[in-house]
Formats: sequence, C-alpha cells, structure tokens
Amino acid sequence: MALPVVVLAGGRAVRMQPATQTVPKALLPVNGRPFADVQLAQLRSFGVTDVVFSVGHLGNAIRAHVGDGQRFGLRVRYAADGERLLGTAGALRVVVDSGLVAGSFGVINGDSYLSLNLPEIEAAFARSGCPALMTVMRNRDRWDASNAVFRDGRVVMYDKSRPAEWRSLMEWIDYGFAILSQEVVTDRVVAGETADLSDLMRDLSAAGQLAGHEVVERFYEIGSPAGLADLERHLSFGG
Repeated sequence: MALPVVVLAGGRAVRMQPATQTVPKALLPVNGRPFADVQLAQLRSFGVTDVVFSVGHLGNAIRAHVGDGQRFGLRVRYAADGERLLGTAGALRVVVDSGLVAGSFGVINGDSYLSLNLPEIEAAFARSGCPALMTVMRNRDRWDASNAVFRDGRVVMYDKSRPAEWRSLMEWIDYGFAILSQEVVTDRVVAGETADLSDLMRDLSAAGQLAGHEVVERFYEIGSPAGLADLERHLSFGG
C-alpha cells in the first residue's frame, strides 16, 4: 500500500487571479473537469488510497466538492491552516499535529500533475536512511529554472535562490513530489509559525539529509496560465 499523500492546496494562487479570487486553484477547470478530480484520479492510479488535503484559501469549496473521497476510491480528510495561512511547511506541521498522518507520508502540490512510480520512490526513501526525499528531474533550465544538484541518490544542494557558487551544477529541478518523516516536520518546523517547505528542503540538503529520486518524464502544473494550457494540451492527446 502506498504511503498517505498530503495535497498542499491552501495558497491564494495569485498568478491565476482573477479566477482564483472566487474558485480555489484545485478546482480550476482543466478541459472542463475540476483539477482536483484529475489529480485524485491520477493519485488513485498510482496506488494511493489515503489523501489529506491541506486547505486554507477557499478551503470549504474543496471540502464541499471532494467530500470524503469515496467517489474517487480514496479516503480523503482535511487539515486547515486557520485564520492565518502558515505556508507549505507550516501547513504540514498542522497535518502532523492533527494526527492525520503517522510515520512517513508523501507530499504533492495541489496544482501538480506528475508521472510517478510510487513503489520505486518509497523504496529509494527507505534505502536512503534520510528523513526526507525529493523527486528531481534533469531539467537544465528547460521547463523552469533548475534549482538542485543530484548525486548518488542524494540531493546535495537544493536552493530556489540558485546561489552563484552552485548555479553551474544545478541541472536538476524539484519535480514536485516528496516524502517526509513525521519527525523531520516536528523537529524542524515550529508549530503555529509560518514556514516554507522549500526552506526546509534546502536546509536538509545542506545538512546531507535529503535523499533524491530521479524522474525522467516532464512535470505539468496549473499554477500559471501557460502551465494550465500545457496540461490541457497534454491531456487532450491522451497524456
């Protein structure tokens, strides 16, 4: 059985405004279907059975649409940031503190459409002995700015700011799926504080504690109008 997967779907999605002022990004239509339907069907096809939506902005609309997940063949539960959005890592601390995941769990952004072999990724995580794993793709700045150095099963440096001393080596990019242990969240993310998952992963890479798993197929996302159009074209051709 695949690990539970947390879907980070709490942001304001400013790049997709004005649509996301009234509709959460997870429910934006993709070829006429709410994206959450597309993403959940894909996760189910990977063998996932347990999903936790981390919600914030317009989160009640996601709850109302997705419900308990039964129609997708999933168990879906929810964790909410509260009055103040806590960022991606802060939101994961809420998920962990709510008791919705135990041990290790997967994390995916609520706007990501990815090609994943979850048994392979979970096996790589288990072998690594690290508290976290990042999937990476050899991007070479093709789809977005590359931000990671991957070597021998480790992400030896990940930094979205692309420091000058690492930039020439950054041929890989964060693919958009990670595995984290419950302990790394409770140890490194302060409860109730705003924190970003990219900062946590950067710090783990610098400490030699971030495993990596390379994926070769490109990623898709609906975080921008161009990204949404790309995904619609991909799905129209049977992707």
